[in-house]
Order: sequence, then structure tokens, then C-alpha cells
Amino acid sequence: MRRLKVRKWGKYAITLAVFAVVYLFIGDQSMVHFVRRAREINHLEEQRDMYRAGTTDAQRRIQMLNNKDSLERFAREQYFMHENGEDIYLVEE
Repeated sequence: MRRLKVRKWGKYAITLAVFAVVYLFIGDQSMVHFVRRAREINHLEEQRDMYRAGTTDAQRRIQMLNNKDSLERFAREQYFMHENGEDIYLVEE
């Protein structure tokens, strides 16, 4: 009688173990794929935040360059442009 109960519980344990293996490791809905997708989502969210910050910076620069004085300053600093009759001296630090 006791031996029969052990076999009955053994069948449940094997069934549960097989289900756990299938759930954790096999198929597209497994926990392994779930963890990989979660990591990918985090990576993509970090990229999104980085691009948003870059977009905000670019919009700020565009607003700055719409002002004539700022545009002239930018041209002088970045491209070493000058007006006629001016001398430019480059000082390296």
C-alpha cells in the first residue's frame, strides 16, 4: 500500500519537473526568452533616452543659431571666419 503512494507521488513529481523544464527553457514564451527581452527593452530605453537628450541639445543649438549674434560667434569660433580687415590669431592651449 505504501509503495503505491510513493509511485503516485513520483508521477506527480516527474510531471511537475517536466513542466518546469518546459516552462523555464523551451519555447518562445520561456523564462530565458523573457529575461533576454527584458534586457533588450532596458537597452532600447537607454538608447531612446540618449537620443532624446541629443535631440534636445540639437534643438537648443538650432535656437541659438537663429540669433544673428550667436550665429556670428559660432562661425568665428568653429570655422575661424572673420570680417574683411580683421586679423585672426590662434592661441593653442
